[in-house]
Order: sequence, then structure tokens, then C-alpha cells
Amino acid sequence: MENYTYNSLTLQLEGLNVSKDSLYSVFFFFLFSYLFIMIANLGIACLVFFDKNLHQPMYLLFCNLPFNDIIGNSIMVPRLLMDMLRPPSERLISYSECVVQAFTTHMFGTTSHTVLMIMAFDRYVAICNPLHYTTIMSNRMVMKLTLSAWGVAFALVAILLGLTMRLNRCRSMIMNPYCDNASLFKLSCESVFINNVYGITFTVVLFTSSIGSIVLTYTKITVVCLMSKNKSLNSKALKTCSTHLFVYLIMVFNGMSVIALHRYPQYSDYRKLSSILFHIIPGSLNPIIYGIQSTEIRKFLLNIFRHKKTNTLFVFHQ
Repeated sequence: MENYTYNSLTLQLEGLNVSKDSLYSVFFFFLFSYLFIMIANLGIACLVFFDKNLHQPMYLLFCNLPFNDIIGNSIMVPRLLMDMLRPPSERLISYSECVVQAFTTHMFGTTSHTVLMIMAFDRYVAICNPLHYTTIMSNRMVMKLTLSAWGVAFALVAILLGLTMRLNRCRSMIMNPYCDNASLFKLSCESVFINNVYGITFTVVLFTSSIGSIVLTYTKITVVCLMSKNKSLNSKALKTCSTHLFVYLIMVFNGMSVIALHRYPQYSDYRKLSSILFHIIPGSLNPIIYGIQSTEIRKFLLNIFRHKKTNTLFVFHQ
């Protein structure tokens, strides 16, 4: 039965509908995925920070992705794991905590787009204007691009949540495993027309800018590669761009799935699972894909492995 407490400061999360037989399988899948995301992304970030050979614009811009994945998953997954072990009546969350979770969730999704956009710009300059790359992609430019990626996302999401927070609430049930903007404004009995208009505009602008910038930069990169007879340049461009494009397509596919499933209430369980995987899949794959693709990161990890192997053999022979 729906709770019509006016502006209740305590909300209830619906959570995931998981059968008792599969509860612990799902729980441990999310738990190990979260642990892997934390270890892999922290490892990559620390590697770039400490290894001076990786203090290059491409890696410094990439570090925004691990940072974003760590924050986005840390706010959502631990809370989700705790709620899975609780009965539905005890899945309670304060309104303020819910707003913070919703803000972080949308920041995660938006920043994923803006960071990949600035990374695409870096690849464009590196391949299409290599002689001026070091001049254009200076430390100052890297800082500007990073601040713009986070600043634009912050402004867009702040307006999104600000429009929702102005509404009075007459319900207290969040129809989702975690808090997001749509779940929050659905608690209101007031008109949410402005929220829907801004939400659609927000999504269209973000996806249009994101897809447009990727198509534009990759079209120009393709033209340069087709006109160039430099096999080394073309091979390097193919490696770096295919990695970036693969990560981008994974994120877009996950995001589109969540948006599409919102239109079909009968598939609410699939939507919930898809929204969780939107956090987990990119966060798990990003460090693997970039780690495998990057020659510098592979060399560093191989050196560590060889060093440990040498030390083990030395101890064994003693």
C-alpha cells in the first residue's frame, strides 16, 4: 500500500526482485564486481600518478574515467548490497541521502560522456595534428579540458536535481534499487511537466553532443589515415581509436537500454538490472581495455611481474 506522508524525510527503496534461490549468486556477483572495480581502477590511477612515463595528456585525461567509476559505484553498489540482505520494509533511506545518491548517479552517467568527448579531442589532435600536439595539449589545456568535462556535467545535473527538489512529495516509495532523478520526481503529486521537458532536453543535448563529437573526430581521423601512407601512424591510430570507440559504444548501449526500458513498465525488473549494469560493466571493462591496449601500462605490469618472479626464484635458491 502506498504511503502518502507529505514531504516525508524517510523514503523506502523498492530494491531488486531477486528470488531466494538466486539471491546469494547475484549478491556475490555484485560484490566481486565492485571489489574488482575498486582494485583495478585505483591501480590504474596510481600507476599513472606514480609512473612519470605515463604523465602524458592521453593518460592524464583517461584518469578521469577511473575516478568517475570509483565514485559512481561507491555511492550505489555498497548500499545496494546491504539492501539485498534486508527485508523490503527495512530498505529505508533519508531524503537527503537519496538526493546525494541521485546526484552522484547522474554525475557518473553525464561525466562518462564528457570525459570520452575530451579524450576523443586528444586523439584527434594527436593523429590529425601531430607536429603541434605538444603545443596544443599542454598541461594547461589538459586541466581546462578536465575542468570543463566535470564542470559542464555538474551544472547540467545540478539544474536537473534542483528542479526536482522544489517539488513537494506525497509519496515515499522509490520504485528503483537506488535513487535517481526520475524516481524522486515521481514522489510528487504536483505537475512534473518542467522536469520532463528539461530531462528530455538534457538527454538529447548530452547524447547529440557526445555522438556528434565522436562522429566528427573519428571521421576526420579516418580521412587522415586513408590519405596517409604511414603504416606506423595508421596502426597506432587504429589501436588507440578502436579502444576508445569500444568503450564509448559499451557506455552508449548501456545508457540507451536504461532509457528505452523506462518506456515499458512491464519490464521494470530488466530496467533495474540494466541500470545497475550501467555502473558495473563500464567500470569493470575500462581498466581492462585500456590496460591491454596501452603499451606503457603493459610494460610496467610486465616489469613488476618479472621483478617478483626474480625475487621469488632468488629466495627459493637461497
